[in-house]
Amino acid sequence: MYEILSSIMKYIFITIIYLFIYGIIRLIYLDISSMGAKGKHGMKKGKNLPYIKLINRREDLGFKVEETYTLDGNMELGRSNKNDIVIKDPYVSGKHVRFTVHDGRTSMQDLNSTNGSFVNGERLGRDPVYLRDGDKIHIGQMDFLYVEN
Repeated sequence: MYEILSSIMKYIFITIIYLFIYGIIRLIYLDISSMGAKGKHGMKKGKNLPYIKLINRREDLGFKVEETYTLDGNMELGRSNKNDIVIKDPYVSGKHVRFTVHDGRTSMQDLNSTNGSFVNGERLGRDPVYLRDGDKIHIGQMDFLYVEN
């Protein structure tokens, strides 16, 4: 009986060690992949583009999110991989919000998302809203600050 219990405990302990090692490797991978993705959202050559900056602490969120996202032209944010900005927040819809930059002005339009989008605490309707420098944007579990360049 003691031998069976000892064998079971050994396999449980080995499984726990492997799960721990897997968790460490996963964290290293996510950290490395987020470093490589920063160039994708950086400034374009010779252009000062507006961007949104994450206010939340990234460590407190249970999904991968960048510190900043540069807004250039028409960009859609959502959970689906077909979006320009993909964030796997469970409270973000597949196609959640569209940012449009035209003639130096940026507008934001909710795309009929389930949980809505908010600018300075007010829920967006169907019509686009023009953003001003310093506006606070709430999408899903995240808060962003809109910055004009």
